[in-house]
Amino acid sequence: MTPITTTAELARYCETIKGQPFVAVDTEFMRETTYWPKLCLIQAAAPNAHAVIDPLAEGMDLEPFLDILRDESILKVFHAARQDVEIFNNLQAMPRPLFDTQVAGMAAGFGEQIAYDALVRQMLKIELDKSSRFTDWARRPLSDSQLTYALADVTHLADLYPKLRQRLEQDGRLAWVTDEMAVLTDPANYDVDPENAWRRLRPRKHTTKYLAVYRAVAAWRERTAQLRDQPRGRILKDEAIDEVATQAPIDADGLDRLRSVPKGFSGSRFGPDLLLAIREALKDPEAYAPVIERSKVPASPAAGAVVELLKVLLKARAEEAGVASKLIATVADLEQIANDDDAPTSALKGWRREAFGEDALKLKRGELALVLDGARVRVVEVRRAPKAATAE
Repeated sequence: MTPITTTAELARYCETIKGQPFVAVDTEFMRETTYWPKLCLIQAAAPNAHAVIDPLAEGMDLEPFLDILRDESILKVFHAARQDVEIFNNLQAMPRPLFDTQVAGMAAGFGEQIAYDALVRQMLKIELDKSSRFTDWARRPLSDSQLTYALADVTHLADLYPKLRQRLEQDGRLAWVTDEMAVLTDPANYDVDPENAWRRLRPRKHTTKYLAVYRAVAAWRERTAQLRDQPRGRILKDEAIDEVATQAPIDADGLDRLRSVPKGFSGSRFGPDLLLAIREALKDPEAYAPVIERSKVPASPAAGAVVELLKVLLKARAEEAGVASKLIATVADLEQIANDDDAPTSALKGWRREAFGEDALKLKRGELALVLDGARVRVVEVRRAPKAATAE
């Protein structure tokens, strides 16, 4: 098998797939030792043509293929698309519209986060060859067997998509997947602005000083990781950000006393820059600290018990619908519902409200009950006795 290694070849291939209804796409990349994913291979399969594209080939310009990804008349089909979308978004080519067969599989009753090989096995009755799954995709040349393995990821994907879409349409669930695709292609999910890095983490406190330092340290780490092209965790661990924000050290001695910071960190090439970032944040913490919206509804004393009941209800409703529960609601959604009937959660909107949210509110009001029927939980309506008439 011969991959595409020149821009001219790539342009010719892209001409053949223009006007096609969809193209299945997959990538092979490396990022174990880097911040930015290193794109090593692109596999593409439209109904009329497939190809393996080598982004590492000398002089290769990916723009013809990126234009295909930007073409909103062509549907882009991925499996577990998030990391692929991140790569293409970094190349200013957000693939819209998009169809993720893993999300679709969840809606079609194949379980949560179903693997590609399992979906192929169940829907196409094909057993995939896994012999090349541990390939170093950055090494050249790639063998025929490695290229064949890579291409299979999209040729089968192109066969999967029509079958999966038809199944969702028959079950009236295509809109469920469409909602999720809007989330996957939201650029905000792939924001790499260092000043917003704190949003991906979980601050444990809400004091102004803590949040100002927390944001500053997270931004410093993100900026350093980007400039050095190293994973965030190699610069500073997540737990260290929390401890630094709690203690707010402003000198080398204070930094070295922290348990979660590597020994001798203050004297490393990172220490002085980190201390400078902390001191800058502390000059005006009120101005620099992020504003975190907190629920105006006080936490219910019984919220923990309500969440546990909602988990059982969610599992029951998901099994009845033949859909992965994670697609309907997360634990965070349940916690919000437990505390607030009007919580701003997707579980109380659209099809999710019909499938689960409305029943969740009824369960809270005592209008539904959970009954153990053998090994199965049934959801039953609670019939309230009419109030006795009062004598006049």
